[in-house]
Amino acid sequence: MMFKRFSTHRPKRFRSREDGSIAVEAILITPMLLWGIAAGYTYFEAYRQSASNIKAAHTIGDLISRETREINSAYIDSMEEMFRLMVNNQDDLNIRISLVLYDEAEDSHSVSWSAIRGGYTEKLTPDNIGQYKDALPPMSDQNTLILVETSNTFVPLFNVGLGDIELENFIFTRPRFANNIKGNV
Repeated sequence: MMFKRFSTHRPKRFRSREDGSIAVEAILITPMLLWGIAAGYTYFEAYRQSASNIKAAHTIGDLISRETREINSAYIDSMEEMFRLMVNNQDDLNIRISLVLYDEAEDSHSVSWSAIRGGYTEKLTPDNIGQYKDALPPMSDQNTLILVETSNTFVPLFNVGLGDIELENFIFTRPRFANNIKGNV
């Protein structure tokens, strides 16, 4: 009988006590707090990197859309360098810039020129432009658009369950001054 009263009285008394040890509470909450800070930083950095990639791709498309002279390899190299500076991530940067022409009579796209830098292995060609048909916007006959594809890998600083993320962008821009920007790349 005394054991039963002791076994029920003790937990009730322990539960009703309000004098806790802050050290025990700190030991319990500190790992969760540190993980929350690391996760917040990692996710913020991933979104920042993604936004930087999109801004850089739009900037490249906009700069090329304003050109009236021929695009050459040195110009594409400068676009790659600008991409590196804007993204501020030197690992695994890839860029492919192409000028795409639409023919309404055949309902097909063709590639006037294409340039690659980084890890892309092939330029955009008339043979492989068909795979992008659904991703391209509606175009009028004999109109062109500048297609900028960029990618790089985001590697998080802390392991919070995010893993490496491949950030890919597919940006298209209509030329502003000349319908057909010449390229020698």
